[in-house]
Formats: sequence, structure tokens, C-alpha cells
Amino acid sequence: MVDAILPRKNQFCRPTVANIDLIVIVASGAVPVTDPFLIDRMAAMAEWKGCDVLICFNKCDLDRAEELVELYRGAGFHTIQVSAETGDGVEELAKELYGKVSAFTGNSGVGKSSILNALHPSFGLPVGEVSAKLGRGRHTTRHVELFPVGGGLVADTPGFSAFDVEQMEAIPKEELASAFREFQPYLEQCRFQGCAHVKEQGCAVRRALAEGGISASRYKSYVRLYEQAREIPTWELTKK
Repeated sequence: MVDAILPRKNQFCRPTVANIDLIVIVASGAVPVTDPFLIDRMAAMAEWKGCDVLICFNKCDLDRAEELVELYRGAGFHTIQVSAETGDGVEELAKELYGKVSAFTGNSGVGKSSILNALHPSFGLPVGEVSAKLGRGRHTTRHVELFPVGGGLVADTPGFSAFDVEQMEAIPKEELASAFREFQPYLEQCRFQGCAHVKEQGCAVRRALAEGGISASRYKSYVRLYEQAREIPTWELTKK
């Protein structure tokens, strides 16, 4: 029976989770290499929903993804390098999960279930192989499931395909820039009110990009998300 319905502070369509304190974006510099756009899209969505973000690069025994780590640390994200295979960085990750309701998300094959097994071997979660021919993982996790870790809960979620990424809900274009944390110091400095930060003259965000204060990769993701949001009717962009 249902005793009470508690307030919902956030919810996500992909992954299908709610009331999350921390989104852990699991990525990889080894096969399958994570597209930075996926990281940027999930991070922006979490920021928009008022959820903390941790970026976790797995398979650091194969590739430490130093360039991506530097990119996201420079953008102000807490970033951890781990290896589910060797255990490197797993203890540091466990400390970040302590006492929180967290959700692992990322493209298929990056090792979300493998990391959970490294955190708690008794879970014995099935893990899949990465296709050497296609360079991407197979879907091993089929549903969202919560696991007790370090006094908190962690949701293991199905991995994303390229199609899933395109089906994610969109952030309204007027609110998108504030979901990119490194843009925020410049948002009130643009010449024109309501600046889209795409091609306007006197744009402080574009000036910061030219001066190296904002990475070209992150800005490219912003423009891509902005163009996608601009094509969606306003009535479809309801915050959930």
C-alpha cells in the first residue's frame, strides 16, 4: 500500500530516474570512446534539473583520457579517473557516493555495471563485451535498478545508443546557456539582452571563447543543443 507521496525534486527521461542527488556520467577514453557531446548533453540536463554532476572516466588502465579530463576539470566539473579492472580510483569514487542517491549514466560499454561490481563484488552484475568490429558496447543492463553503496543508493541504468541521445528531452533555448556552468560569469556582460551566444555582436560568451576562457568543444555542444531546441515548439518544452 502507498502510505505517502513525497515531493519530487527532479526527474529524468533518459535515464528514467527521479530524486537524484548526483548524476555520475561514466565515460571512456578507450573503446568505446565517449563522444564529448554526450557528456555535455547529460551534464547540461543535470545542471538544469538542479542535480550535482560527477564525470567518471573508466578504463584508465587502457587510456587515462587526459585531454578530456583536463577539458572538464577546466570547465569546473569534479572528474575522477577509475579502472574497474584494476580498482584504481574506485575508493575515491566510493567516497563521492557516500550517503547520496546517485545514478550512473553513459553510453553502452563504458563499464557502469563493472564499476558497481568493483565497488561491491557481491553484486555480481552481468557485464558485456565491446564489439571490436563496431567499436561500441552491447546493452547488458536492461532496466534501472538501485544498489546500496556506502550508505547511499546507486542506480545502474541501461547504456545509451546514438538514437537514445537524440531522443533526450531538450532544454529550452532561453535557459540553455545557464546550464553550461563556465558560461555563467559572462551571461550578464553581453551587449544585447536576450543574447543567444551563437552569432550576435558584442557577445561576452563568444569573446571568452576567443580568449580561451571557454573550450571550443563545450561551445560547439552548446550551439548544437541550441539549434536542436530552437526547432522544437515552445509548448513541447515543459520542464519535468
